[in-house]
Amino acid sequence: MADAHNSGSTAAKPMRLKDALRQARIEAADRTGVVVDLRDAELARLEILNEALDPLFAEIPAGVELFDRGISQGDTPRLWIDVVAHVAMGRDKRIYRFVHDTAYGRIVLAESHDTARIVEAVTSYVARRIVERERSLSMPPAVQPAPPPPPAPPRRNGLGVFVLGFVAGALALFALALFAALRFP
Repeated sequence: MADAHNSGSTAAKPMRLKDALRQARIEAADRTGVVVDLRDAELARLEILNEALDPLFAEIPAGVELFDRGISQGDTPRLWIDVVAHVAMGRDKRIYRFVHDTAYGRIVLAESHDTARIVEAVTSYVARRIVERERSLSMPPAVQPAPPPPPAPPRRNGLGVFVLGFVAGALALFALALFAALRFP
């Protein structure tokens, strides 16, 4: 009877483990599905904002290449306005957060549930960037003082070289005469 009980319990355990594994896999798939659904919702909201920005970017004058708008689909989807500004969704995935990256950190320029308020903030940002560009193009180039000329090589005075050669020759003759006088008394 004990054998029947043991054989029944061993046969039941793998079945329970299989059921538990199956249930765990279903739960993991559901969690992954929720994460994917949230990410898809983020992308959909960013695409709605991107479409709302179409009229603004249609008005940008030709030749102004400051802006490179597009949605990046990484871990955190973002709608890029230019190289340093983007819109991402807040923690609750319903709030738009328009941020600007600076040398001192990230600055939140606008945050809202309302697409129109974010479009307004992006419009203001784009206008400021175009004005900055116009100002930098209209300013004359900075006048920098010309570098000083390199120092001229020192002029060799021909008379100085002659005198130096004369003195060296006289010393050599004097040394030779002294050597010869001491050697041959």
